[in-house]
Amino acid sequence: MFQSQLKDAAALIEARLMRALADAADQPVTHAMRYAVAGGKRLRGFLVIEGATLYGVSAGQAVHAAAAIEAIHAYSLVHDDMPCMDDDDLRRGLATVHIKWDEGTALLVGDALQTLAFGLLADPACHPAPSVRIDLVASLARAAGIDGMVLGQAQDIAAETAGRALNLAEITELQANKTGALIRWSAEAGARLGGADVAPLSSYATALGLAFQIADDILDVEGDVEKTGKRVQKDADAGKATFVSLLGLDGARARARDLVDEACAALDPFGPRADVLRETARFVIARDT
Repeated sequence: MFQSQLKDAAALIEARLMRALADAADQPVTHAMRYAVAGGKRLRGFLVIEGATLYGVSAGQAVHAAAAIEAIHAYSLVHDDMPCMDDDDLRRGLATVHIKWDEGTALLVGDALQTLAFGLLADPACHPAPSVRIDLVASLARAAGIDGMVLGQAQDIAAETAGRALNLAEITELQANKTGALIRWSAEAGARLGGADVAPLSSYATALGLAFQIADDILDVEGDVEKTGKRVQKDADAGKATFVSLLGLDGARARARDLVDEACAALDPFGPRADVLRETARFVIARDT
């Protein structure tokens, strides 16, 4: 049931993204944008849609915000894969954008996907109230920028030349920014669309985001490239501190389980209506991709 819901949401989100790009110029950068947003689990967009259902907002309305966060996520991956960042040649089992095209095109793809995201949120189709749309735009700008994801990326780059491995508190802060900020926005977006308090879903997503990153660190150690669709063992090869290197595999698994419990507890005010989000939290640490 959960997997089918995830796939249905992914199809809805992909259709919205492709519709947004349907009339774009027939240029390599446009083709590369479509390539970059195709596929993936769409977990962030799924969180938007499922969070919105708690406040009576339909998937048909929430899909605009869901597509926006997936555009931001895709932009971050395209830039993160470039030689000046993590230098990856494989993403979702396919050549990364700078490999399939070139570095200049990859740079422009990321730039264009970022602006596309804010265009989707500013569109009246996203929500009839300008105040809600402005709130979505402003909050995503914070989550994706120097107060969120970009800060985490900068902290990650700085760690490479720090001359020492980061400690657990530093890794937690870094990942709460780099990975967690967009996951947190994704969950909060449903409440924003519904004109409700974001606090319960923010608490849920804060725990979920760290659990997600711990699961990623475990996959980097134990994962299979055929399943993950990307290089594994790269953190260990680079000598980077991770939750696994600091806690060990068993300790990392235990911490991830505790975080999932925290995430699920934050959903108590919603009762069984939030069961899909609870299942999402469990999925995050059980996945193999």
